[in-house]
Amino acid sequence: MTAIELVVLDMAGTTVLDGGLVEAAFAEAVAELGVAAGGAEHARMLDHVRATMGESKISVFRTLTGGDEDAAQRANAAFERAYAELIGDGRCAPVPGAAETIAALRDAGLKVALTTGFARPTQDAILHALGWAGIADLTLCPADAGRGRPYPDLVLTALLRLGATDVRNVAVAGDTAFDMLAARRAGASVAAGVLTGAHDRAALTEAGATHVLASVADLPSLVLPGKVI
Repeated sequence: MTAIELVVLDMAGTTVLDGGLVEAAFAEAVAELGVAAGGAEHARMLDHVRATMGESKISVFRTLTGGDEDAAQRANAAFERAYAELIGDGRCAPVPGAAETIAALRDAGLKVALTTGFARPTQDAILHALGWAGIADLTLCPADAGRGRPYPDLVLTALLRLGATDVRNVAVAGDTAFDMLAARRAGASVAAGVLTGAHDRAALTEAGATHVLASVADLPSLVLPGKVI
């Protein structure tokens, strides 16, 4: 039996419903690159964005711009601005049961970290919009850890900062294949895919999910003390 000490939760698609804001903000980002909506190049880029949900957004734009760092930074800045503006319009909400799940985990003595592929200002804007300041023990964006998903850095940074004793005592939950890859690469004993976001059961399982849940609301029954993993 593995006693879970730390739970690392993704935000958009896992604990937060953003109503397709990633794709809406993407339109603003590619406009910055001079790519018109409706064309083949726009469709190619959008397909890549969908396939890499969960990855650090600056990494996505580096790929889309062929490694042109200036263009990637401009596109990423446009994306982050657009996303923050859309959040301000009230287009994000908690996944039903997410706040209660976080509270239950912390009440049981587990540490909880919220992670994202967005930059810190956007992560903070989401937390502010939801009234979630202080809801978790730690919040992390890629810049806090060194690299974003699918690298293990976010999970391992959470472990180091929150003092878990073993990578096997960590559970990760997310809605994308990159969440699952990051969890497995970090050595977490639980890589729980949830079906409230970007990727389906097959994609999550193929990426290494140890469990697939309908929602993050099902996580406490899996990881709370006394449960056998």
